[in-house]
Amino acid sequence: MDNAINTSLRNLATARSPADLVMRLEDVSYSVGNRAILKGLSLSIPRGSVTGVMGPSGTGKTTLLRLMTGQINADSGRVIVAGEDLGLLSRSQLYTLRKRMGMLFQNGALLTDLSVYENVAYPLREHTDLPEALIARVVLTKLQAVGLRGAADLMPSELSGGMARRVALARAIVMDPEFLIYDEPFAGLDPIAMGMVMRLIRRLNDTLGLTSIIVSHDVAEMALLADYAYVLNAGAIAAQGTPVELAGDPTPAVRQFMAGLEEGPVAFHYPAPDYAQQLLGLVR
Repeated sequence: MDNAINTSLRNLATARSPADLVMRLEDVSYSVGNRAILKGLSLSIPRGSVTGVMGPSGTGKTTLLRLMTGQINADSGRVIVAGEDLGLLSRSQLYTLRKRMGMLFQNGALLTDLSVYENVAYPLREHTDLPEALIARVVLTKLQAVGLRGAADLMPSELSGGMARRVALARAIVMDPEFLIYDEPFAGLDPIAMGMVMRLIRRLNDTLGLTSIIVSHDVAEMALLADYAYVLNAGAIAAQGTPVELAGDPTPAVRQFMAGLEEGPVAFHYPAPDYAQQLLGLVR
């Protein structure tokens, strides 16, 4: 049974029909100056799934996130979102496409001068002409979904870290997006809040028929949550598969990351001149 499930998930993740994919990157490369951040990276995000993108710090996860949302353009290759090539869209077309996305920013990114209610209502006020009565219904419905309808009048400064993340999640789904992108959703959360957010992500994905993309370095949480995941290393896909498959991957860089090993091909130190020579002033 497990083999059948794993095969089904792998087939889903490698599907090529545009109707089955909400996003795909084809041979994408991106550099800053002379430094290559992504190198010929290709991946697919199947509709209706929870897909993880993992990897050590500095492997290109944030850059990948910016490419997916059209904040930057690839040097080469294509980023296809909902059937649209982001590199060919005008600014107005890109903004229209972004209305179909929801984004949970790292640490929530709530507007500190607005109440919980107004934070969640903000996208509706900016992008729709809905009457106030309907805005109120939508906002309260989304706050109910994350268990915080009673906190509508609180300010962000009055919220715990877990509550703030749930408010940010309510804001991310208030426009009823087709897919949600999560940037390090578990960072800084205690175990109780983390478990709560994980359950919300899974429940919202399945109940609302969403597609979820989670960019994270939290191996244990992703193993419980993701249907399929990619591991990045040095700007490329080092491995992909179900969490069970990744846990048993023999690739040294993948094994080091998944097990949290100190020794391995992923170095702790950024490349630098010889330490002793630099201390003696022989090199800079």
